[in-house]
Amino acid sequence: MEFSAEQIAGILEGEIVGNKDQTVTGLSKIEEGKNGTLSFLANQKYEDFIYSTDASIVIVNKTFTPLKELKSTCTLIKVDDAYACFAKLLEVYNQAIQKQPEIEKGSFISEKATLGKNVYIGAFAYISDGVVIGDNTHIYPNTFIGNNCKIGNNCKINAGVNIYHDTLIGDDCTIHSNVVLGADGFGFAPNSDGNYNKVPQIGNVILEDHVEIGAGTCVDRATLGSTIIKKGVKLDNLVQIGHNVQIGDNTVIAAQTGIAGSAKLGKNMMVGGQVGIVGHISLADGTLIGAQSGVPKTIRKEGTTLLGSPAYDANDYKKAYMGFRRLPQILDRLRAVEQELDKLKKG
Repeated sequence: MEFSAEQIAGILEGEIVGNKDQTVTGLSKIEEGKNGTLSFLANQKYEDFIYSTDASIVIVNKTFTPLKELKSTCTLIKVDDAYACFAKLLEVYNQAIQKQPEIEKGSFISEKATLGKNVYIGAFAYISDGVVIGDNTHIYPNTFIGNNCKIGNNCKINAGVNIYHDTLIGDDCTIHSNVVLGADGFGFAPNSDGNYNKVPQIGNVILEDHVEIGAGTCVDRATLGSTIIKKGVKLDNLVQIGHNVQIGDNTVIAAQTGIAGSAKLGKNMMVGGQVGIVGHISLADGTLIGAQSGVPKTIRKEGTTLLGSPAYDANDYKKAYMGFRRLPQILDRLRAVEQELDKLKKG
């Protein structure tokens, strides 16, 4: 697809500096810009690249003023927020390359399922009894959707996703490949023989609107009730969400984090990679958790920052860590003092 500077400026409501008829057919990073590509400059530490890039069009902030002469082949589009505008163009591009509505051969759709308008169902997808799929939703190949699931409008369910029965998904959600929604929670009860009896998991999973879930992530169904991922939550790849967990609006969680059953996370939290959160605790809105932290207890104060394992207040952690780093020198000084005391005793 080919776009002109004039078309792009129209989409972004930007100002053109240069050739309004300049065209592009691809995207590039500014340091790797090639003729015929579109790039952007949002961080001024990369400014030097704009004077050498071969990108044909570069999106910049309105506050940007060149310190040197740009290449004659480079057209600028000035906008309020270059990064946000480039992201907007990526979304436009992504929509343009999506599959067109169709039901591909090899897919199975139950006669008891209900499909909305402009739906795409890829080959070898399996749509079970009672499933409801909203308008403009795309279900990619080799996806399984169990009985009585409901998927909203404008969703994208990528290849190889498994959605167990009774799962509810809101509008504008994106589920990446190999996600499992609604597998049994990890519930087992020890018996008198030292073995474990499985506790039936009869709840479900609910995803509200604008949720995105990364590849390989698992969200377990509730034992009773629902595991709930609220509006705007973003989960990275390889995240484990246990049964009956609740995650508040617009919380973001990085890769390889594990959240044990019945934990309740507040709104607008940020959770780093490889974090572990124990079950049956609550974390206040706005809590920030550093990577590889282990959170063992409830946090009631909003906006708390946690580090370490077990995790505690970040400022206290930093002070303790500085003391830990100085421990060898402290021990050397202690030995020297002990030696002086021994000399005094013997003297």
